[in-house]
Amino acid sequence: MKHINVKIISVLLSTAILVGCGGGDKEDEFKFYTLKEAGAQQLELTVEASGTVEAISSIEIKSKASGQVLFLGAEVGDYVEEGVVLARIDQRTPTNTLAQANADLEVAKVRLSNAQNQFDRSKRLHEEGNISDKSFEDAQEAFSSARAQLVRAEVFLENARIALDDTSVRSPIAGTVISRLAEVGQVITSPTSAVGGGTLLMEMADLNKVRVRALIDEIDIGKISIGQEVTLKVSAYRDKRFTGVVSKIEPMSKIDQNVTTFPVLIDIENKDNLLLIGMNTDVEIEILNEEVDLALPAGSLRTRKDVVSVAGLLGIKQSDLESFLSKKVPGENFDTFIVLKKTSKGALPLWVKVGKTDLNHVEVKGGITEKEIVYVLPSEGLIKYQQRFSERVKGRFG
Repeated sequence: MKHINVKIISVLLSTAILVGCGGGDKEDEFKFYTLKEAGAQQLELTVEASGTVEAISSIEIKSKASGQVLFLGAEVGDYVEEGVVLARIDQRTPTNTLAQANADLEVAKVRLSNAQNQFDRSKRLHEEGNISDKSFEDAQEAFSSARAQLVRAEVFLENARIALDDTSVRSPIAGTVISRLAEVGQVITSPTSAVGGGTLLMEMADLNKVRVRALIDEIDIGKISIGQEVTLKVSAYRDKRFTGVVSKIEPMSKIDQNVTTFPVLIDIENKDNLLLIGMNTDVEIEILNEEVDLALPAGSLRTRKDVVSVAGLLGIKQSDLESFLSKKVPGENFDTFIVLKKTSKGALPLWVKVGKTDLNHVEVKGGITEKEIVYVLPSEGLIKYQQRFSERVKGRFG
């Protein structure tokens, strides 16, 4: 997993300055700082992550008919137009059923014709008083039954035609076959006849537009937004960069080895079908690219705690520092920090209000002006290490 891309800031160490002590021997004192001028700065920050290419939507291809597979018309990776026959199932039973349905329909038509004639005669005789009410009602019932039988025969015939047509499995979309799970000769079941939902023949997807699922660290997820442009690279095309757009930030986190991440979905146009399902990608999301009028190196910012450790190195009097730190300042360690300004009288601690940062530089919103110079120092631990190192050097080489 990758996090925010931070360019390594080299810490420039000043050369040893020989400071006179009284009129006697001179003592070597190493001061580790650089001087930087406040001014305009281009801030750039990128979130990096890894992801996997997947289909935005995929379709399972199943047969509505049960039976033996006689033909499969596509292999994995084949592009298929909508309506193309992907598979054919044994048609013998549906064909026989259709023939039976046609015969039953003809019989139903003859029966209805006979029942119609019988009903017409009975009606005329009943009006003339030549047959009983019971005989007329029987003829009427026979006629209604014959009409119902004709309707059932027509429905049965239509169902038989559908069943025969279902033995040809056609592509519901124009897309690429991404998996094939059946083989010619295999006996399959339909979704309606099988408890498990029927046999899966193939799986298809439209790869003209794909999606990358990237896992973004929880520290960075708040900097990502829907519609944000994303740059992607894959190992197969190292010299090519793909562009996508953040389409969704899933609300459910994933935890792996105590690291919490959130899935971010990135949609990518893939007209050339270069991106294939399952490819691993390197994702870069630019979250900051802005020039600010006033900025300082991030290494110039100090807190109450660590300003004490460097004050002595820069010649700041303990009493002056205590007086400076005696006042509470709103936003400390949040958007307000201490910088050490270079003056003609030496280092002067100041409170500055900061804004955006790319982790190398930070925008300054108040407390210092353009062209003023500040001290940039490494961490307290590094300073102590460098001091010990310089002492060892002096001890070895005199």
